[in-house]
Amino acid sequence: MRNRETAAAVPRDGARIGRIGRYPVRWHNVLLTLWTTVWFVVAERHGGVSWHYLRTGQQLLFNQVPGGGLALYANHPELQIGPVSFLVAGLFAPFPADVGEKLADAFMSGLGLYLLVMVGRAAADHYRGTGLNHKRLQQRVLVAGAAFIPMWVEVSVRFAHLDDVLALFFTALAVRALVRGKATAVGVFLALAVDSKPWAVGFLPLLLALPRPARLRAAAWVFGLVAVAWLPFYLSHMETLAAARFTIPNQPASSLRWFGVYNAATPWWDRPAQMALGIALGTLAVRRNRWPAVVLLAADARIVLDPSVYTYYNASVLLGTLIWDSIGQRRLVPWVSWIALISLYGSALLIPSASTRGLIRLAFALGSAAYVLWWPQRTPRGKRRGRRSQDPQTIPAAVTHDYFPRHTR
Repeated sequence: MRNRETAAAVPRDGARIGRIGRYPVRWHNVLLTLWTTVWFVVAERHGGVSWHYLRTGQQLLFNQVPGGGLALYANHPELQIGPVSFLVAGLFAPFPADVGEKLADAFMSGLGLYLLVMVGRAAADHYRGTGLNHKRLQQRVLVAGAAFIPMWVEVSVRFAHLDDVLALFFTALAVRALVRGKATAVGVFLALAVDSKPWAVGFLPLLLALPRPARLRAAAWVFGLVAVAWLPFYLSHMETLAAARFTIPNQPASSLRWFGVYNAATPWWDRPAQMALGIALGTLAVRRNRWPAVVLLAADARIVLDPSVYTYYNASVLLGTLIWDSIGQRRLVPWVSWIALISLYGSALLIPSASTRGLIRLAFALGSAAYVLWWPQRTPRGKRRGRRSQDPQTIPAAVTHDYFPRHTR
């Protein structure tokens, strides 16, 4: 009853809740901004670990140094970075190297804050017409965001992986577009994610959460834009195919060790297996009407099968838990996000045994995947009413409210 009263009392489903006076700024966003600033200051002192890859890549792409252009990936298979990331990195090229790096760090940190706003708005849109308590939603985003920010700063400032940042940011934009029923935008943003970092292919099951006609249109945009970005490199230099076989060391803390994989470097089957497992789990999630779990499941597949264990990998996991805790469930305490932060980041800082860290990563991936796929979930009131009159196999419950009249009190 209290939820209904809150929703009815506030114009446009809570447009004013949590604002600071008359300003269009909410308290939880201010607190998250301050939290981001603290982590930014801490990480910036030892930041920019990998920014030189982006700087070198954009110079190669624009033929500012020899061996680049369309031969970029053929000559430099170590640059496992999409062309969109090099294009964005070029925005900081006119500045002196140190200044450009600092500006890029600030830019990527800002994207993280905007991402939190988008996820919060996506959750509000998703639950519109269900008696959503917007104050509780803002509290949930605040607590989940507090867990997300340290890992976002890890990838954006400490390691300065613009490619991972853009892949996750475009995926969040795709989630926002999905709940608003904008199929073309979903396809465009997912394509940009893949064009920024190839492992974002694991997020493509989000397309399946769209109704069939819209799904086909979105898929066409994905494949078209991915082809435009990547095919010129492959068609002009067939040696580019070798870049897909680039290997990295199989570190002692990798969960692969618990599967009996002791290869010194990446096994030949590992990258395809990561993508296939992520897509399979995401497809299963959509079939079970749990599309908000897609990002987390793809991230789980990545960390459990990757031979490396860099802490910035965890940013994709925390984005997945943020989306799940904000959209996939309605509990006030987003405990999945905090379990992810403590188990993955905490273990990397506090547990000396590499084998134990690998086991913890494996346990988290298996446990979180099982939870989001099979733990019983209660359907919100408005969506239950919508299901009675529509075939859920034709139009998934996750997006039903964007295609039919919204329920009011």
